[in-house]
Amino acid sequence: MSIKRNLKIMYMLMKMKLQRNMAYRLSFFGVCFADGSLFLMQILMFSAIYSQVGSIGGWNKHQMLFFIGTFSLLNALNMALYFFGVISIPHKIKSGELDLYVTKPVNTLFHLSFENIDIGSVPLVFASIGIVIYAAAGMDTRVTVLTVIGYIFLILIMLVLYYDMEVILRTFPFFVIQSASIERFEEGLLSLCMRIPGILFKGAFKVLFYLVLPYGIMATIPTQFFSGILSPAGFIYSVAVVVVFTVFTIAFWKFGLKNYKSTGS
Repeated sequence: MSIKRNLKIMYMLMKMKLQRNMAYRLSFFGVCFADGSLFLMQILMFSAIYSQVGSIGGWNKHQMLFFIGTFSLLNALNMALYFFGVISIPHKIKSGELDLYVTKPVNTLFHLSFENIDIGSVPLVFASIGIVIYAAAGMDTRVTVLTVIGYIFLILIMLVLYYDMEVILRTFPFFVIQSASIERFEEGLLSLCMRIPGILFKGAFKVLFYLVLPYGIMATIPTQFFSGILSPAGFIYSVAVVVVFTVFTIAFWKFGLKNYKSTGS
């Protein structure tokens, strides 16, 4: 399937979703406000901490604020693009609704992922960019065009990694009956890595959050890059992790789809 056709399908799905959402205007930006409040509380928490200390793990206040803005940006893009589509996968597997998607002449995972694009989360994207810009202005870093391009590149590949992790955990319902505990596990990991930069993880925890469940690198690596403290090896490692997890996600999804037991069978 060509990229042009995928983009056209995404546009059609977004247009349909927007038309449905406009029927409930009061709840249109509900998710945006909820997530925005979460990151606002995190900013206030670290502001209180930095009023007593000069740095945490070698990071100053503006680097930490940049980290928060970066994670907020990733989360906002996730919510706007594919989150509400991906989280519906377990229900569609269990209820048999997946039958309707398998028979359509569109890639099943692509359709499931982007059928619930949420325009209401877009304001949080701009708010997050504002946090990043404000934090960058206070950082003692020489910003160049290559710095900005590299940061955007890392944001895009970390967004892919974010997607990979969500899909992997929601492919397990092909093989297990109960998946609620897996989703609670994911929420706990995200909550932890949203509050603690990867630089603070040591030993087994670093192996866990940098390799096995790489939530720890999603906002940490882009922040390190922008700060000018990311080594070439660290940059290559982050790209390699995304490639490996993306290949695994596609293979794991195809394997799960082969084991799908249609309710009509």
